[in-house]
Amino acid sequence: MPALTTPTSLDDVLRAELDAIRARGLERSLRPLHHRRGAVVATSAGDAIDFSSNDYLGLASNERVIAAARAALTDAGVGATASRLIAGDHPEHESLERELAEFLNAERAILYGSGYLANVGTIPALVGRDDVIFADQLNHASLIDGCRLSRATVHVYDHADIDALASLLAAHRASHRRALIVTDGVFSMDGDRARLAGIVKLARAHDAWTYVDDAHAVGVLGPAGRGTAESLGVSGVDVTVGTLGKAFGGAGAFVTGSATLCAFLLNRARSFIFSTAMLPAQAAAAREALRIVRSEPERRERLARNARALRAALDARGVRAIGDDAAHIVPVIIGDAARTMHVGEVLGARGFLVGAVRPPTVPDGTSRLRITMSAAHTLDQIGGLADALAAAVRA
Repeated sequence: MPALTTPTSLDDVLRAELDAIRARGLERSLRPLHHRRGAVVATSAGDAIDFSSNDYLGLASNERVIAAARAALTDAGVGATASRLIAGDHPEHESLERELAEFLNAERAILYGSGYLANVGTIPALVGRDDVIFADQLNHASLIDGCRLSRATVHVYDHADIDALASLLAAHRASHRRALIVTDGVFSMDGDRARLAGIVKLARAHDAWTYVDDAHAVGVLGPAGRGTAESLGVSGVDVTVGTLGKAFGGAGAFVTGSATLCAFLLNRARSFIFSTAMLPAQAAAAREALRIVRSEPERRERLARNARALRAALDARGVRAIGDDAAHIVPVIIGDAARTMHVGEVLGARGFLVGAVRPPTVPDGTSRLRITMSAAHTLDQIGGLADALAAAVRA
């Protein structure tokens, strides 16, 4: 007979867990922002310059994008009311899918409510118990969860290590039905790019499919803003995931690839089938943002200049950033989680919002300031952040 124990309430258990999280300096909280105008946001403590969002091209507060959303809201109402397959499909959704596919030189695109939904729906639709996934060590949490939900065998290779991937493929590919290589295009915590040329070459040699989450690159990298593959001169990626919540300044996500792929996902991706469709107003805003991405390449050029300017300013002040030299994600490793939070708070008090990232998002001992650049930043704002950051890390 099992031993009797004293009943413990849900709140008692969770309160103890929260106390443990708090003791490790890992408690999270919300930070409401009241309005946004370019890189300037209003907080409860006053205006601040935002170096923490993913509004890479400054489109989140763009008047043309706002007007497009407002017009669609007036026409279509607030909600989509149902999944796309029931009563939630709208001409704005279909138009956006066509335009995204054309932009990315793909046969078709399919929309999801978020990048997370895209990954946890698409990966399990493509592979299952009899299959194998080869995943980069630093993949985003949504990719990790999509791989787990698939129930496929997962082999993790050292970050961006093509030789390690080759060894795993040689050892394990032949014993599984299907194989999928899953990677971010731009890694959101390190600011570097996947070695796509090597990945595509290995995929072809081992009869594997390639899956690239390009959330931080579509709209930003490449001569036309088509993402990581274009920036590296690589073709042949089977599945590309993009987001509408970063460079496009809105919300939602999409998968592009063949017409067959997208038709299959419409029938088998559970997060598409069983989710209410994105608001038609979101789709309309994304269509206008896409028009701006295509017609205003100077936004990408300004973003790249701003990223280089910040890295140069930090370097001149003795602060080292990691990642690619021109990457729009500029991480500065602090190490200790509590100290990272303290530096972030000091910068916030000086009027600069930066992302202070701790475990489990990054490994223990690698807590960091994740600075994200925007085409909306000015050189004065960049210099001010560099001065404040250098003083904060030395204090």
